[in-house]
Amino acid sequence: MKKNSPWTWVPSLYFAEGLPYVAVMILSLVMYKRLGISNTDIALYTSWLNLPWVIKPLWSPFVDLLKTKRWWIVSTQLLIGAGLAGIAFTIPTSHFFQTTLAIFWLMAFSSATHDIAADGFYMLGLTPHEQAFYVGIRSTFYRIATIAGQGVLIMLAGYLEKTTGRISYAWSITFFVLAGLFLALYLYHTFILPRPSSDQPTGSQTTIQGILGEFLSTFRSFFQKEQAGITILFMLCYRLPEAQLAKMGIPFLLDPIEQGGLGLTTEQIGFVQGTIGIIGLTLGGILGGIAVARHGLKRWLWPMVWAISLPDAVYVYLSYFQTQNLWIINACIFIEQFGYGFGFTAYMLYLIYFADGLHKTAHYAICTAFMALGMMLPGMIAGKLQELLGYQLFFVWIMLCTLVTFGVTALLRIDPSFGKKVVG
Repeated sequence: MKKNSPWTWVPSLYFAEGLPYVAVMILSLVMYKRLGISNTDIALYTSWLNLPWVIKPLWSPFVDLLKTKRWWIVSTQLLIGAGLAGIAFTIPTSHFFQTTLAIFWLMAFSSATHDIAADGFYMLGLTPHEQAFYVGIRSTFYRIATIAGQGVLIMLAGYLEKTTGRISYAWSITFFVLAGLFLALYLYHTFILPRPSSDQPTGSQTTIQGILGEFLSTFRSFFQKEQAGITILFMLCYRLPEAQLAKMGIPFLLDPIEQGGLGLTTEQIGFVQGTIGIIGLTLGGILGGIAVARHGLKRWLWPMVWAISLPDAVYVYLSYFQTQNLWIINACIFIEQFGYGFGFTAYMLYLIYFADGLHKTAHYAICTAFMALGMMLPGMIAGKLQELLGYQLFFVWIMLCTLVTFGVTALLRIDPSFGKKVVG
């Protein structure tokens, strides 16, 4: 492969990876809440949107076996852009909830496929040390996409809600803007994305029987890896607290004081959660990547577990005191998101560590599928649980769930040299 600086393609690629995910997982939450959908329905149905990321191993080997990663990336980006435009068209309709959910679902399949190809492209183009260092950089631009999505775009939607008085119209315009941005990224990558020589289909068979044989072999080799069972448990449970908090954090900030929330406006949500929070998340991710690149994942594993767990306590504080001071709210969200960004670095690098080998693209896709399942299942019941317990006890429950994070991490075995810079 012609050696290009990772800066020539990592930032834009992961910015493009972040936008559709934030649209499916975050923008949908705020939009449905503003359009009057209940917490139970929001948590249940938007959690089902995780399913394409859960089942993507069913087709991830074909991304390895057929076509190049580059081809998959640009093709799925075109489909995602079309899907975002479709959502914008259908928001003002009378059956918007069912219709937009269906389009979100199809867009999620395209986005999951894009993730497979992009992550494979990342691992083909970087050494293990570069992967450890740039994991913070790729997370940064992924989070910049999140700022653009759940920060700037939510503030835009809030501004349009206030100036037009029409909530559905405001969200329709917002999704048109997002569709235009994503189609521009598609055009950019069509011309700019490099063509590494190692980016070739791995399938040696061209018959259906041969391809299916390699497909099954890829799956079998994943489950035959050392510590496969413990790794699956870790992938499912490490983010048990976050899986529930992610679904109810925004409804908590939006719900009025008398319902146990903080009563923020849509614009305030865009700034607090989508800007201040994402800045904290980004800084945590960058520092996590730098720390591991210097000393290895094993040395930083436990500090990262503490970092992802303890800051969840800020939601307990906010739910009990229900402060209206935006400085305090911003500080709390920043602390929680900074800790999450730092602690999530360990999770992502362990997935890269476990996926390494001949079928690293497909194996990494299987890892991220278990990651998505770990977010999907707890998220589905989070809304019902919150409505039964109320926000205060729900956030106490979140803190109890952090014990599971500590427990599954204690089972891991990691090579002390993984992530460190290779000297010589």
